[in-house]
Amino acid sequence: MNRFFSFAVTMTACFFLFTGCNSADKPTTAPETAAVKKEAAETPEYFLLRPEAEKSYGYSHAVKIGNDIKISGAVSMDDKGVPTAKGDLLQQMKNCYSDLDKILKHYGCTFDDVVVENILTTNMPEFLKQSGYRNGIYKKQFPTGSWFGVKELALPEFMIEIELEVYKAK
Repeated sequence: MNRFFSFAVTMTACFFLFTGCNSADKPTTAPETAAVKKEAAETPEYFLLRPEAEKSYGYSHAVKIGNDIKISGAVSMDDKGVPTAKGDLLQQMKNCYSDLDKILKHYGCTFDDVVVENILTTNMPEFLKQSGYRNGIYKKQFPTGSWFGVKELALPEFMIEIELEVYKAK
């Protein structure tokens, strides 16, 4: 009988521990607060690098949701959306990375936070000749990604477009 009583007391204590019956001293709003914080962290935050040009073309240059940031393809253009460095793939690449750096800094990130980099180019042989420029961009490691040779980009003067995905741990 003594073993049965000890077993019953142990089982009753386990029941209270696992069912939350001992949680009367915990605030009832804790789960609600956590849900509100999670929802706030997952609310998209949009960023426009060149508001007028991006609105006229109909896109946002970056969107942050939680710890993830998606960055639209950067191309070599001025603030009015006019292509720059026409015919010079290396300079266009430098202009793209310069713009991407500005967006990363806006979010408190660096190229070390980039997890995916996709590059589209209308001249793959020239891109391969110039791709070493990237070695100075990524200091710790290279991200995953793909390189695509394409027939054309949004405007005929664009020779390269670089898009990124970023993960920024809090």
